[in-house]
Amino acid sequence: MEKLLLLHGALGCHTNFNELKTALSEHYDVYCLDFYGHGSEAFSTEPFKIEGFSEQVFNWLEENNLDAVSIFGYSMGGYVALHLAAKHPEKVKRIFTLATKFDWNEASAEKETKLLDPDKIEAKVPMFANELSERHGEHLWKNVLRKTAEMMLALGQQKALSEEDLSQIEIPVLVSVGDRDPMVSLEETASVRKQLKNAALLVLPNTVHPLEKIPVARLVFECRQFFG
Repeated sequence: MEKLLLLHGALGCHTNFNELKTALSEHYDVYCLDFYGHGSEAFSTEPFKIEGFSEQVFNWLEENNLDAVSIFGYSMGGYVALHLAAKHPEKVKRIFTLATKFDWNEASAEKETKLLDPDKIEAKVPMFANELSERHGEHLWKNVLRKTAEMMLALGQQKALSEEDLSQIEIPVLVSVGDRDPMVSLEETASVRKQLKNAALLVLPNTVHPLEKIPVARLVFECRQFFG
């Protein structure tokens, strides 16, 4: 069967894909991993960087003797997948990105990092704080938030993927976005589709940003349509 790797988003980990992985396993050999500093890989002194996560995926593929895989990348995971394809094209067959933010600049980075204050989250959204604590560890989840904020601010200064990088990716890519996503715009997603050589655009109706709010059956359908 086709080998399919699922890459999680910022603040996430592989357990975000539990239901989707189970459903997709009927049709694909499905793999997941945690980016360093997240979930089971929670402790790390390294700064969070798209380039670092991309190299981690490359090394993971090498260690697991996987020549090439297709990738479903949610949010940040889609950005990492495209970076991997730009730097190590032999390792990636197809990429399906969902809710991936591409338009990083100082203003967008500042807007997003305002939502990542651990003390405010703990005070105003305790259920989310508890979820992050269970996901990354009681003493580490705040560190994950801070490092993610630092990464976003760095992306606001310099994107990890240039237009030239995107234009060199030749594999089939499906970039998708929800029509009600407050973080990722249709315009930025469509712009990246135009920069890629072999890409299509999918707009999911009545869909917001969080992965858990998207029906698993719909994601499975779209994956099967694209990956075959």
